[in-house]
Amino acid sequence: MTIWKRPINLDALNQTSKNTLIEHLDIIYSDVGDDYISATMPVCSFTHQPLGMLHGGASVVLAETLGSLAANFCVDKDSYCVGLDINANHVRSMRSGKVIGTAKPIHLGVSTQVWQINITDERGRLVCTSRLTIAIKKHKKSASIMAAAV
Repeated sequence: MTIWKRPINLDALNQTSKNTLIEHLDIIYSDVGDDYISATMPVCSFTHQPLGMLHGGASVVLAETLGSLAANFCVDKDSYCVGLDINANHVRSMRSGKVIGTAKPIHLGVSTQVWQINITDERGRLVCTSRLTIAIKKHKKSASIMAAAV
């Protein structure tokens, strides 16, 4: 049984990344299932830190992108989600290739959500694990950009 309250179209989602940090880091939404969403991100010069390894901040951007997006698809159109807290444990370094992030819910409540985002290399080895806590808010009477996008 699906957790999504609205249909998810990966092509449409990828179009919403234009002119954002998501586009700048070349994050591409790649897969969606009944209880998860995934995206890829390259490990290259613009996601490296000065030692030539994947920057932990880039991993956190991927994690928050996936968790926040997923959270917004788990609420009705009269609500929206924003991040409250995120943590990340970086367990493997990478110098090239791509990473795959997958967000799955731990808790889907009325006022909060908690998401686990695991980031792996192309061989399925864990690179980073992150937990994102989300606040659920109600839209004011005027429509928001996020509500229109998702």
